[in-house]
Amino acid sequence: MDLVQLLAAAVLIAAALSVVMAIAWRVQQRTGNSGWVDAFWTFGTGGIAALASLVPLEGSLAGRQILVAGLAALWSLRLGWHIVGRTQGISDDPRYRRMAEEWGADAPREMFWLLQKQAIVSIPLVLAIALAAHNPHPQLGLQDLLGALVMIVAILGEKLADDQLRQFRLDPKNHNGICDVGLWRYSRHPNYFFEWLGWFAYPLIAIDLSGVNPYGWLALLAPACMYWLLVYVSGIPPLEEHMLRSRGDAFRDYQKRTRAFFPFPRRLGTSPQ
Repeated sequence: MDLVQLLAAAVLIAAALSVVMAIAWRVQQRTGNSGWVDAFWTFGTGGIAALASLVPLEGSLAGRQILVAGLAALWSLRLGWHIVGRTQGISDDPRYRRMAEEWGADAPREMFWLLQKQAIVSIPLVLAIALAAHNPHPQLGLQDLLGALVMIVAILGEKLADDQLRQFRLDPKNHNGICDVGLWRYSRHPNYFFEWLGWFAYPLIAIDLSGVNPYGWLALLAPACMYWLLVYVSGIPPLEEHMLRSRGDAFRDYQKRTRAFFPFPRRLGTSPQ
């Protein structure tokens, strides 16, 4: 992928993401359930990335393009269906609801622009997938295998965290409790950690150490962008704000003894209870 193709891809990706998030906004306005926003983002990002991966720049599809498109589709379908199931069980997403309450009468307009901002910051994510798919190295190699392995580990880890949280919530005795079992003993957001980890798959596949594909290094923007979003913007901050309001001191105690993102053993000097 040369510079002209890279810029053209960025423009097309931006336009497609903008349309997807405009549709997400419309659905959110009609249903009143902002949980659908994340479902549209996940399916839209994965679908656009898969299509971008499969564009035949040299006249025919390469095995790497099929591999990368498959990884993007697998990630999107797994996470997307999880979000759909979660959204069907709620009336609204508390993170977005809180913002809408603060916006007041301007909420519809502010929500639209918020979702368009999400489209903009998603451009590096989709572009990283396209760069991985169009690495010009002719043969699949160890980097491709490592990239696929990282994505599979990330998907399985995130699914395990999601399943553990769902099972915890299904038990009536855990009503309004803090999930502190399995992976959740080592990280307050293990699902976010594995989501971030999966985006390293694409730099691993895109980067060409021989220098033939210099733009492949831009794929590192994907995990950097996802870390910023999850840790500082739309992931941990609004979710923990909601948990502090709804769980109070129980969640504060959980914060003290459990790291926010990277899964590690409990901090020294803290109680396991």
